[in-house]
Formats: sequence, structure tokens, C-alpha cells
Amino acid sequence: MENTFWLTNALVESKYQVESDMVTGTKTDCCHLLIQDGKIAKILSASETISDDFPQKDVKQLLLLPSFTEKHCHLDKTLLGDEWRAVTPVNHIYERLEIEKKILSSLKTTTQERAEKLLDIYLNAGVTHVRTHVDIYPEVGLKNLEEVQKALQTFEGKLSYEIVAFPQHGLLRTEAYDLVRESLRQGATLVGGVDPATVDGNIEKSLQDMVDLAVEGGAGIDLHLHDPDYLGVYTMKRLAALTKEAGLQGKVAISHAFGLGEISKAHAEEMAEILADAGISIITSVPIGRKFPPVGLLHKKGVHVSVGCDNIFDVWSPFGNGDILERASRLAEISGWADERSLSQTLGFITDGKTTLNNEGNQIWPRVGDEANFVFVEASCSAEAIARRSNRTATMFKGSVVAGEI
Repeated sequence: MENTFWLTNALVESKYQVESDMVTGTKTDCCHLLIQDGKIAKILSASETISDDFPQKDVKQLLLLPSFTEKHCHLDKTLLGDEWRAVTPVNHIYERLEIEKKILSSLKTTTQERAEKLLDIYLNAGVTHVRTHVDIYPEVGLKNLEEVQKALQTFEGKLSYEIVAFPQHGLLRTEAYDLVRESLRQGATLVGGVDPATVDGNIEKSLQDMVDLAVEGGAGIDLHLHDPDYLGVYTMKRLAALTKEAGLQGKVAISHAFGLGEISKAHAEEMAEILADAGISIITSVPIGRKFPPVGLLHKKGVHVSVGCDNIFDVWSPFGNGDILERASRLAEISGWADERSLSQTLGFITDGKTTLNNEGNQIWPRVGDEANFVFVEASCSAEAIARRSNRTATMFKGSVVAGEI
């Protein structure tokens, strides 16, 4: 598209409809948006006349939403584009790791090819930012990182990304410290880790090594933490303390954090305050069949929470379709968020906190100066989009249509 152009007749949410102090719906306005150099330069009501000669693209009252963020994926693990295979049952995580090593090294397709398949799915689902974990362990070295970087380079200008150097088989268990350090030098932006107690067998050293690597490399941390209830909670407390000591507030995330969903509400509230104070965010895949963190409680306490898809057809799970909006809908359904306001606010968990309206119903997006990162949706409002998992017609990144058509 042109460097400067108008998107005309786009639906933008403006406020909640309220009757007897109850939110009963969401009001939308039909607007024209001037896009210039990848950002919103002007917003007009559709009743106003456009007085310049810039090209115009009529979006025919599609709903405009901020594009989505996928905060937890594994581009190097997916089997998309390769032959079908279900999951082989195992008795222990170490068996799964060995099976994964054998299968991934024997596939006819390349890691880059499979990663590109998944990235294409993300774009069509409305995602323009991904955080991908990339397995780092002695047998594979930096090969996965290099292949994923090649895939991401083919999507340059279509999305933004972060890469987590992920010692899937244990930072201590596989002596992967130097490999993770080199990954940071070669383009990874976060240090990963997994279950310091049950995989690494040493909570304190595993966490301290992660923090040391992050500080040295100017990186963040994203820890996979599956350990249950009080074991998981203790690990989170130690990470919070180390985060503050190292000055890493706002740069640390815990993925899964199942322990938060397995303790009492009072204890969860206490943990939420600790996490908020340390600036630690939580990322959940909203699993079926296992308790996950109390997202609503954490959010109210000031903890930044994101939803990610995690496994998408890989050795760990044959399920998953890469539709982050569907995953947000699952969160709302499991959480009992069926009213207009709750459904609308669920949008923030897949947009890195962006919602069109704040909780009081005041418009906070879009604004002049915002990047033109949009999803064009066949829905009347964001609440409907979340609940009904509405069709996305197109995705725009910095003013360019990167998937679909408008």
C-alpha cells in the first residue's frame, strides 16, 4: 500500500453502553484513519469530509482491533508441514525429551520450513508479535536458533519478535550455561529455564545462573515453571527476590506457573503482591485438565498477564491451531467472563495489555501516534470477537497489510 493513505469506514469502539449502572453493550463509531509512515496520523468521524488527495481504502465497517501478541510459542518444535503423528505416551519428562531429539533430527522438512508454516498461521490469525522459545542443548548447539532466525528473517517487515534461549533439557542438567550465553550473543533476547527443582535439581543455583546470564547479556528471563503448588510457589518467591536484587524488574516472566492455581485464594493474593512488586509477568496457555494461574486475581493485583498458545502440533501435543483469539475465548469461558465488560477486557491478555476501552469504558485506543498494527474483524465489538472467535479479514503491521485482504 502507499506510504500515506486513508482507511475509511472502520468501526472503532468508543464507550460502553450503560443502563441502570449495568454495561449492556459497546458503542462503536464509524471512522476514517489517516495512516502515514506506519502510524496513525489522523482520526476523523465518517461524517467528516476528507479534504486531501491521499488514496482511500474502504474497509466497509469492519471492526478495528489492536493486533495480537503471541507470548509463548516454540517455532523450532512444531511439526507443521511434516507428516501426521500422534503423541507417544511416556512415564517421565526425560523420555519425552529423548523422543523429541530423535524425531526432530529425523524429519524430512527443515526447522525453518516448519517455523515459517506456523508464522504464516499466526499472521492470518491476527498476530504481529511473537515470543518464541528455542531449544538450546549440547546435541543441537545453536542450530535451532539459526534456523528460527532464518524463518523470522523471511517475515521481516511483517511482525516483530523476541527469542528465548531455552535449555529445555535443564540449564544445569545439560551444562548449557555457555551455550545460552552464546545464544544471547547471537541474537536471543531472553534467558530461558525449566523447573529448577525437578529438572535441574537445584533451585538456588538454577535461578542464580539464569539471573547471572540475564544481567551479563542485558537480557530478560522467561522461566517455564510446571512444578506444583508450594514447590512452584517457593521457586517464584526466590526468583522474585533475585529479580529485585539484580534490578531486573519488568524484564522477567514465568510461563505456566501452575502452582499459583493450586494454592488458596489468600495465598494467591499474597503471591500476586510479591510478583507485582518484582515486576514479574505471568504467561499462561490456559490448559485444559490442569489448574492454571488465577488470571483475574493477578490482573487486579497489578501483575501483567499474557496468554500464549504454547505447543502447536509437536512431539508434546497433537493439538493447537495457532489461533490466539480462540485461546483468549477459552480463558473467558473457563473464567466465567460472559458479560460485555469482562469479555471486552479479555482482549488485553492477547495484545500486551492494549484494550480499546479501559475498565471504566473510556476510549484509550486507537490514538494518533499509535503504530498502525491492526486486525480487521467481522464483529460488532471486541466482546463479540472474544466470545464468538470472530473471523479476521486482514492483519496490518506498521501500515502494511501482511495477511488477508481489505
